[in-house]
Amino acid sequence: MSGNANPLVEARGISVSLPDLTRKPLLRAAPRIDVLTRVSFAIERGEVLGIVGGSGSGKTTLGRTLLRLIEPQAGHLFFDGIEIGRLPDISLRPFRRRLQMIFQDPMSSLNPRRMVYGIIAGPLRLHGYPDIQDRVEKAMTQVGLSYRLRHRFPHELSGGQRQRVGIARAIALDPEFIVADEIVSGLDVLTQAQVINLLEGLVADLGLTLAFISHDLSVVRRLCARVLVLSKGEVAELAPTSEIFECPKHPVTRGLLDAIPLPDPEQKNWKAF
Repeated sequence: MSGNANPLVEARGISVSLPDLTRKPLLRAAPRIDVLTRVSFAIERGEVLGIVGGSGSGKTTLGRTLLRLIEPQAGHLFFDGIEIGRLPDISLRPFRRRLQMIFQDPMSSLNPRRMVYGIIAGPLRLHGYPDIQDRVEKAMTQVGLSYRLRHRFPHELSGGQRQRVGIARAIALDPEFIVADEIVSGLDVLTQAQVINLLEGLVADLGLTLAFISHDLSVVRRLCARVLVLSKGEVAELAPTSEIFECPKHPVTRGLLDAIPLPDPEQKNWKAF
């Protein structure tokens, strides 16, 4: 955990269990499975923290829990020094604008019946912003989308354009903290690089704090200052990115590093990547 006395985001002993719908018995509640167990860490203001792990490690659940989209069963969740983990919905609402998420699959997270303008403008209307048109145009410009695309539907856009719409929707509210959940996993290599470049620029220009969820450490190495490695819902390792690559301590971390594709197939040492 960081030594800063007032990180922007902090989790202390967060545990989450969810219903196991694959084993739901008739006429009874589904049994619950532990997804996160006593997870603790902090994210400094302006930091990009990578959250990595294999499938089923709890990455997405952790990201959604940080935003109170999933309720923790135990532990404490802080934002800007205020405990938000137990706030009722009405008290949490002022924080919603400051906490945003960019989802993995823009085709499922963007309303197919709305044009780009309506998708970005929707949260602005919900939070009562008066200058909606100006904010939509500004957000689209910031993510490299022509304002002429505002009348397009999601299915009329490329995968990279759809993901940029999701980013524009998030930053239009001037948030302080964003969770980006596997946002480049479904994109081709060139588009991945463009989106990563875009995120780097937005973090620098807007002073964003970012939790970047991925299973791909090669992408995380480019963007993140520190890396949190999850294994079966627990923190396996948390260290600066350079340490993760140079001296991984946990077998899960080494497995993720071994999965990085190397430019030279004969080169077996991922440290040379």
